[in-house]
Amino acid sequence: MGNIKDYKIATLGSHTALQILKGAKDEGFETICICEKGKGKPYQSYEVADQIIMVDSFKDYFTIEDQLIKQNAIIVPHGSFVAYIGPSKMMEVKAMHYGTKAILEWESDRMKERQWLLSANIKLPKVFKTPEEIDCPVIVKFHGAHGGKGYFIANSAKEFYERYEVYKGKEGHDKYAIQEYVVGVPVYTHYFYSPLTGELEVMGFDKRYESNADSIGRIAAKDQVDVDIRTTYTITGNVPLVVRESLLPEIFEMGQRVVEASKKLVKGGLFGPFCLEGIIDPELNYSVFEISARIVAGTNPYINGSPYTWLKYNEPMSTGRRLARDIKMAIEQDRLSEVLG
Repeated sequence: MGNIKDYKIATLGSHTALQILKGAKDEGFETICICEKGKGKPYQSYEVADQIIMVDSFKDYFTIEDQLIKQNAIIVPHGSFVAYIGPSKMMEVKAMHYGTKAILEWESDRMKERQWLLSANIKLPKVFKTPEEIDCPVIVKFHGAHGGKGYFIANSAKEFYERYEVYKGKEGHDKYAIQEYVVGVPVYTHYFYSPLTGELEVMGFDKRYESNADSIGRIAAKDQVDVDIRTTYTITGNVPLVVRESLLPEIFEMGQRVVEASKKLVKGGLFGPFCLEGIIDPELNYSVFEISARIVAGTNPYINGSPYTWLKYNEPMSTGRRLARDIKMAIEQDRLSEVLG
């Protein structure tokens, strides 16, 4: 039987690092936080990191990777890790990595992502191949993990080209998806799938607080027009949510179908935390516009557990702690290779 004292949990100091590191410590692991210079204070103040490694930029990860390997550190990826390292460079990570790296390529390319979700029989908004096809309100999203930054609404090809002019030529903005804008309540479902137990869990839900989409309602319509305010969707925070109980059976089934479909795409498939991000319309149809194949920031309100994790565990269980427990179980059962990828 393996011993967790022989391993450490490491992550980048951003996104969901506080709950990842806290969850790891709650499960008995020593922790390492990789921080950009000048940004280590939260991890010191909340005492979640046993060790802090400073870098000038997260893009310098590979310069300190040998330190992680020597300490038998297991990296837990999150949105910042994917955004700074990039899905192609992720395949070059040599340190132990929780989760399937290959699945991140399917998450980061919106065309591949759509193919994956359709194969799982998930309801998706309509997608337009070219701006000239736009015949209804659309939302334009750039590829990769940008936290909603730069997304914009357009109602016609003309408006698309006017709005896109701002982003033309900028790094990371050459590829985009044009999606039908579905009116309804944004609901982000947090799942956890363990390859050790074969069980899918629903950990909780959130909705995003987006600037300035969620604050624009405080400004009168006339004033919005007068000052030419354009709606933007940069995520600034997360709001906890409990959904109608009658929706839960379908939500469980959706997550299960996504996991099963992923096993046909890459070896090992999708496991650990992931999130289906979508809209529930007035007819209670859940249209999914995106999948995050790793822990999402919407789990941060639940560091002490959500209503759903209380039902299952009857103890504080964040998503960060749940994945640490999965790693712990794998080590103790000599099955660590099953949760690394």
